[in-house]
Amino acid sequence: MKTKILAFAFTLALFSNLASAQDRTTVNAYTPEISDNLDLRAVASIFGDSEDLADFERRLNDPKLQISNLDLNRDNMVDYLRVIESVEGSTHLIIIQSVIGRDLFQDVATVEVERDSRNRVQIQVVGDVYMYGQNYIYEPVYVHTPVIYNTFWVRHYRPYFSTWYWGYYPTYYYAWNPYPAHIYHNHIHVHINNHHHYNYVNVRRSQRAVALHSTTRANAYERQYPERSFAQRTTATNRNDLVATRSNVASTRNSTSATRSTAARADNANRTQTATRSSAASTRTSVERTSTPTAARSSAASTRTSVERTSTPTATRSTSSRYQTSGNTARQNSAPAVRNTTTQRNNTTARTASSRSASSNASRSTNISMNTQRSAPSITRPSTTTSRSASSPSTHQRASTSTRSASSGRR
Repeated sequence: MKTKILAFAFTLALFSNLASAQDRTTVNAYTPEISDNLDLRAVASIFGDSEDLADFERRLNDPKLQISNLDLNRDNMVDYLRVIESVEGSTHLIIIQSVIGRDLFQDVATVEVERDSRNRVQIQVVGDVYMYGQNYIYEPVYVHTPVIYNTFWVRHYRPYFSTWYWGYYPTYYYAWNPYPAHIYHNHIHVHINNHHHYNYVNVRRSQRAVALHSTTRANAYERQYPERSFAQRTTATNRNDLVATRSNVASTRNSTSATRSTAARADNANRTQTATRSSAASTRTSVERTSTPTAARSSAASTRTSVERTSTPTATRSTSSRYQTSGNTARQNSAPAVRNTTTQRNNTTARTASSRSASSNASRSTNISMNTQRSAPSITRPSTTTSRSASSPSTHQRASTSTRSASSGRR
């Protein structure tokens, strides 16, 4: 039972920690560079398109336009920007302030409008020194005279002063979460009227506007965080120098990256060439290894063929000579054999003739004796003579057969 209770307690504590961790998870889009979150060219653009200062303030805080991305108090909500005005003679100083708390305001930028004796109007949008550094100024050149100018120089003009403050905002406004700086930069370019021109300068033209600003400037955030001033945040003089430095760093990085890419490509090309050469060398080696036995065989075959071609006539000649020699030898050997055969035949013929002569002599002697016996008076002798005469041919055949056997044995 205790084990189950401990397991349940452990599981409950784990889920509680997860829930509290999820509650503490917030999106922090804060960037150390405050000036990244409000583009003064966009401020100058919507000023030239506004009908009056109330319309200008509405455009600054319109959630649909999202001109500002400032979150000075870091509550993860974009600060409301209020507009106040100070007027002296033909000079109108319009101050843009960030509402960061109850009765706490921080000047962000000023719009200084002044008309000279020739009724020529000059306008400058100046970034606050705490926010943007010294003399960060844009001079807009509008393609047409802004409508808002017509409200400044009239009789009984009353300077504009925003009625909105911390916790009390117009109905069209609602706070939104700030974006990361790079997303804000991509977004804000859509709201800059490119028909106008925005010239950067570093000199303030209206000294009266400078004097008016020195008496009305609000710096609640600067007092709380003096270490976060532009001079403390960067080593650049103002935001223009900072952007130029970033551009140089970016170009240096790009060039370095390009150099590295080029070097990498060259290295890859060298490696490819080396690999190709190695592959070609290995291919040649393998081809040579493969072709060497064939070449050796071809060489051996050609050598053998040449040797055979060279030796064939000699062999033919030697063979023919051998044939001739053997033929001569056979002829030489066969001559005595023929002679011997002839001699044997002659001897056989002589023997046969002698045998025949002997047989004839014997027959003759037999006939003589038979004739002698015929002359004597005897009855039986004729039959005896007849039997002997009949036996004489067999005796002749025996002698002939013995003669033939002797001659074949001699052969």
